[in-house]
Amino acid sequence: MTLEIITPDKKFFDGEITAVIVPGTMGSFEVLNNHAPIISTLDRGKIVVRSSAKSQTFFIKSGVIEVLNNKIVLLAEGVEVH
Repeated sequence: MTLEIITPDKKFFDGEITAVIVPGTMGSFEVLNNHAPIISTLDRGKIVVRSSAKSQTFFIKSGVIEVLNNKIVLLAEGVEVH
C-alpha cells in the first residue's frame, strides 16, 4: 500500500509501506493492507511508518487521514522527525 504525508509546505513522505500507526482523536490505531475505507481526525502525537526495509517515527501537530483502496493520504499541520 502507499502512504503520502502532506503538510502545508510540502509533500513530506511518499512511498510503499506495510503498516502505519497514527494518533487518532479517539485513540491510536494501525492501518494495514486492505484496511476498510476510513476518514479520521488525528491529534498531536507519534506516527510510526513501517516498510519491509525499516521503521520510521514522526511527530505531527494534528491532521486528517484518509484510507481508500490501499492508498493512505495523511494531511498534517506540521511534521517533526526525532
